[in-house]
Amino acid sequence: MKINIMTLFPEMCEAVLSESIIGRARENGYIEINCINIRDYSADKHNRVDDSPYGGGMGMLMQTQPICDCYNAICEKSGKKSHLIYLSPCGETLTQKKVKELAEFDEITLLCGHYEGIDQRIIDTVVDEQISVGDYVLTGGELPALIVADSVARMIPGVLPNDEAKELESHYNGLLEYPQYTRPYDWNGQRVPDILLSGHHGNIEKWRREQSLLMTARLRPDMLKTAELTKKDIEFLSENGFENTFK
Repeated sequence: MKINIMTLFPEMCEAVLSESIIGRARENGYIEINCINIRDYSADKHNRVDDSPYGGGMGMLMQTQPICDCYNAICEKSGKKSHLIYLSPCGETLTQKKVKELAEFDEITLLCGHYEGIDQRIIDTVVDEQISVGDYVLTGGELPALIVADSVARMIPGVLPNDEAKELESHYNGLLEYPQYTRPYDWNGQRVPDILLSGHHGNIEKWRREQSLLMTARLRPDMLKTAELTKKDIEFLSENGFENTFK
């Protein structure tokens, strides 16, 4: 899979995406990530990419020409249209379901806005969809783009050391992840649950499922309304006083 990030700060994006699991996955060829400077496509002799908005108002707005020419260059290099996502507070909130959908594309391009955003005509004519990472304000689209790139990259086969690991993480199956422990066994009088030392994999998996259910019911009960719950799950939640969380 290929992920392109259109940004005014490619070094910022590279610094994050060159490290840890994603960095190793790029080196090993499991995923291609390109951080492209929109300013390189400015037709202005000073490489300006912004101007004041019509109608007045505070701040500056990113112009159509540099963004459009940058995107067209990406598509020309790929030989096809790349699915263009604008990181915007107006977009659909990012969820694990959306991450899985994006991971099905061969190529996506993430457009990072800055200043007061981008000219509406780019959104109307070039952008395929808008995505938000939450209901709050950020300086630019780089941090949201990094979140999308990281979450999507993890879905690509070979990126994680163990591809089954992603299926056990919070949100992947609609539940929060179960509690986890490592050495020492006893820390300040708090001991690791003995079931985890039993060696009985069936019982451990049952305990983990139940703990995921309890964790979700306590911290994110809203998730239970859309999670795929079995009859045993519902019975377990009801027995533990959470019969109203999944209705």
